[in-house]
Order: sequence, then C-alpha cells, then structure tokens
Amino acid sequence: MNISSAFIARPIATSLLMAGILLIGAAAYPLLPVAPLPQVDFPTILVTTQLPGASPEIMASSVTQPLERQFGQIPGVTQMTSSSALGNSSITVQFDLARNIDGAAQDIQTAINAASGQLPKNLPSPPTYRKVNPADSPILVLALTSDTVPLTEVDDYAETILDQHISQISGVANVEIGGQQKPAVRIQIDPAKVASFGLSLEDLRGVIVNATTVSPKGTIDGKTRTFTIYDNGQMLNAAPWNDVIVAYKNGAPVRIRDIGHAIDAPENTRLAAFANGKQAILLPIFKLPGANVIQTVDSIKAALPQLQAAIPPTVKVQVLSDRTQTIRASVADVQFTLLLTIALVVAVIFVFLRSLWATIIPSVAVPLALVGTFAIMYVLGYSLDNLSLMALTIAVGFVVDDAIVMLENIDRHLEDGLSPMEAAIKGAGEIGFTIVSISLSLIAVFIPLFLMGGIVGRLFREFGITVSVTILVSMLVSLTLTPMMCSRFMRSKHQVRHGRLYALSERGFDLFLAGYRKSLDVALRHHRTTFAVFVATLVATGYLFAVIPKGFFPQQDTGLIIGTSEAAQDISFADAV
Repeated sequence: MNISSAFIARPIATSLLMAGILLIGAAAYPLLPVAPLPQVDFPTILVTTQLPGASPEIMASSVTQPLERQFGQIPGVTQMTSSSALGNSSITVQFDLARNIDGAAQDIQTAINAASGQLPKNLPSPPTYRKVNPADSPILVLALTSDTVPLTEVDDYAETILDQHISQISGVANVEIGGQQKPAVRIQIDPAKVASFGLSLEDLRGVIVNATTVSPKGTIDGKTRTFTIYDNGQMLNAAPWNDVIVAYKNGAPVRIRDIGHAIDAPENTRLAAFANGKQAILLPIFKLPGANVIQTVDSIKAALPQLQAAIPPTVKVQVLSDRTQTIRASVADVQFTLLLTIALVVAVIFVFLRSLWATIIPSVAVPLALVGTFAIMYVLGYSLDNLSLMALTIAVGFVVDDAIVMLENIDRHLEDGLSPMEAAIKGAGEIGFTIVSISLSLIAVFIPLFLMGGIVGRLFREFGITVSVTILVSMLVSLTLTPMMCSRFMRSKHQVRHGRLYALSERGFDLFLAGYRKSLDVALRHHRTTFAVFVATLVATGYLFAVIPKGFFPQQDTGLIIGTSEAAQDISFADAV
C-alpha cells in the first residue's frame, strides 16, 4: 500500500491541506501564553489566624497546634509547614499533585470546623484559608511613595484605586499590599491616670468599642409623616476621640484626654516596607494561571498613567521590580537560537545536496512542522516557555530527517532513469512505512517523560509532548507534501547540468571520503587500540557524569538579590527596622 500516492496525484488538495496547517498554527501562535516555565499548579492551601496581642508561644500552642493536628488527618497531605508570630499564625498545607485543589479546600474547611472547639474563644474571626501556588512569584511590584502625603493616606489610595483597578486587568490574579498602613485611630492610655479614677482597661475597651458604632436611632411618627433619625456617630480621625466620655466619677465626666490622648496612626505599627531607602506601600502583582505574563505586564504598565492621574500628583507610582525583563530576554534568546538552528539546518542540507529544489523541498517541512505544532500546543493549553521552545529547537534536526530520507529515495530512482512522477510514486511507496517506523521510534524515546510523576514529570511532560507532536507533523508533511513536490519540481538526472561549483564540491567530498577510508583502515588494523580507546572513553564518561555538578535547573542571573536577616527575639520593631 502506497500512503503517498493519493497526495502525489492531488497536488492542489495536498497544498491546501498544508496551507491549512500553516494558517491554523500561525493563528494559534499569538494566543499562546508566554512564561518562563510550564505551568505547574501545586495543590497548596494557606491557613491564617489572627489573635491580636498573643505571643508567638501562645499562638503556637493554642492556635497552630490544634489546627495542625486536624490537618494531619487529611488524606493526600505531602508537606505541612507553619509559622507562629506575634498575633498571627500561618499554616501552609501542600497536597499530592494528583489531588484536586477544590476537594482539598473542602477538607481544610472541615478540619477548621473540627478544631474550632480547641481554639481560643476570643478569636476576632475564625481561621481563613486561600489557595496559593508557591511556585508563583510577583510578575510586577509597584511602589507608592510621597514626600508630603501621610503614608496612611498613600495606603488608602493604593487599596481603593490602584488595587481595585489593577485587579480588573485581564491576566491579573490578585494584588497584595506590602507594608500596609491602613488608617486608624490609636488611643494611648496612661495606666497611672486610669488607676487614679478607679477604672480598668477592660472598662475602657467596652466604652471605646461602643462609642463609634453606627446603630439605628429610631423614627418619629407624626400624623402625616414619618421621620427616620440619622446621626453618623462614627469618628474617623483622632481629634473627636479626645472628647469621648468613658466614665463618670463624682458626677463629673472622665474623657479620653483626662487619661491619655488619641492619635492618627496606622492600624498595625509593626508593618513597614521600603523602596529605595524610603518607606513606601508596595503592590506585588500576581498573574492568573496560564495567562501571558508579558502581555499582562504590558497591560498594567499601559494603565499606569491613567492610575497616576487618578491620585494626587504628590503620590508617586514607580515600578520596583519587573519579572518579565529576564523572561523576555530568555525567551528572545531561545527564539533566536531556534531561528539560527533552522538556518544552519537548511545550509547543511544545501551543502550536501547541492541543489536548489533538493534543498527547498525538505526545508519546507521545518516551518510547517513547527507552526503546525503551535496549534496543538494551544489545544493542549501549553505555553511558549524555555522548555517548549527548547523542544522545538531540538526537533528541528528531527523534522528534516523524514523529508531527506524520502527525497534521497526518490532521487535514487531519478538516477536510474525514471521520470519524476514515477520516481516519486515508487520511492514514496518503498519508504513510506519506514518513515512511519522512524518517527514512532523517536517518539518512543520520550515515553518515560510521559509517565514520569511528580514535579519533574509535570515540567518535562510538556517538553516531551511538544517534541513528539512536532515529529508527527513532520511525518505527515514528509508523506504528503514532500513526494508531491518531488514529482513536480525534481528533474531527471539526465536533464541536469552541473556547474564548476558542483564539480569543485564533488572533488571535496571525494577527498573527504578518501580520508575517511584511510582512517577506517588504520582503525581496523589496530583494532585492539581502537577498542581500548572506546573503553577509556566509556569509563571517562561515567566518571565525568559522577563528578559533574547536578541541579534541577541551570543557575541564571535574574538581576534580583533576596536577603534575610534574623535578630534577637526581644528586639523592638523600631530597632529591627
């Protein structure tokens, strides 16, 4: 059975089929997301609990440990880490990669409910959880600073304007606030004065909580009208708080200013972030899974002038960190390597075949196979990353093999005197199933990558499938377009006249062949030495494999340095900063 005969007899249909593959792939290419590595979603959930004023020891014993005991009973948990700090507990639970993140979230909620009876009763709110991906890092970090506007007001602009608008941009998952300085009123009490009035801090707490609540004031019903009483009792700055009455002693009111004073200050004075040596509000921005990181960052930067115009000009917005700089450089470098590889492959084909059409015919398989692969990558949800582009680069050498094998077999029959059409039909019939077997044997090499589990398997599966798809598309091109083009554009050897360059290159190949023959004769005459060299090379390869440094990914300069400092446990926040 001749697989290619139907395509050779129908050149227009074959050309349209290849054009369709080319157009679909070209249309899919701009839609592929760009990322440094394949998207791997770790089923990870972060559980946080707040208990203001509790020491790290209290948080660890009364909050973190009861939750950890319940989380440890959930099936599929592979790793659990926790951190207990002043008034805060964070527990990160990582599940097996095969675990569904939504089902894991339900189990976490069930465990929180089961542990609620063991948690402190004075928690301001129950423990909360959210899905996180520890592999994700901010794609962009913005910094808001001002020389004149208070930082609490800068924080308000960041949370109410920039955070909300940036979160609405396509591709943005969430925007976090670093160094948060939410506006608040802090009441500083003199314990000695409180004691002199016979009051306790608990008495003051109850009065202060009720002093600024918004509650219904009632209505006034008349004969013809009903009036709803409205009075905004909330105090949003410190000045009115100094006049709040907290108690009556000896018939006289005791006000806040009698026992202390109120000040405008951040809600949490133990949070701070800095940009270029100046305290600032940071906005780390994270992308959605599968989003094009470069397109997302470009969209955010395009919206920055409009956002800057929506806030006072004294508040400056600057880009503190742009992760796409290294991604753009890395992807551009791999793309250049891919184009250079294609050019070198075509040049080598021309050097050895020394014919224009004999070079063009197998070279057409390269762009068709690569562009056709883009369509399959889009369907599979893959991205243009370092691994997938490396797979395409490696596949360039594979995709021309099938076309060259088909071309050489057809060329052999042309040398025997057959016409181009007869040579194409006969040569394609002889070599068709051989090309299929060659392609399938190449794909079989990547089967271990398809079956590999864990994080490494998730990462390199995209690499293996991309190479395999490219080989399959090149096999289709070699069985259809290549023999059809040979039947139309190749000429009989009796009709071809070679020039001086061809004759000169032929003599060069003859000299190369003669040199190879002599070296082969020497190797055969000294077979023991040849075998010894082989064994020595094999041993050296094994030794070098054992001593060479090993790692998950090669080290690269991302232009970012992260440092961590650790101070004494009793150090104050001001000294630590």
